[in-house]
Amino acid sequence: MGNTVAMLTTMMLMTGCVTIKGAYQLSAVDAAGKEISTGLALTAQGRGIYSVRNALCQRYPGATVIIKDSKTGEQLIGESPFKCR
Repeated sequence: MGNTVAMLTTMMLMTGCVTIKGAYQLSAVDAAGKEISTGLALTAQGRGIYSVRNALCQRYPGATVIIKDSKTGEQLIGESPFKCR
């Protein structure tokens, strides 16, 4: 039992160490893939992507948020695309 608790605690601490670094561009698209956040140039630094993503989801419920690295243009794996509720 003690080993299981220690292992789970270690795993939780390790996942908490993952940080997002860099600059990202965010946009929202509808179900057809058409951008609905036109006219907005949304960028975020590091963990700030979550605040911008949540704001987009509040403004556009049901949209899909795309998060791309500003330098490479590639989507942020594990975070993009994100389907708003």
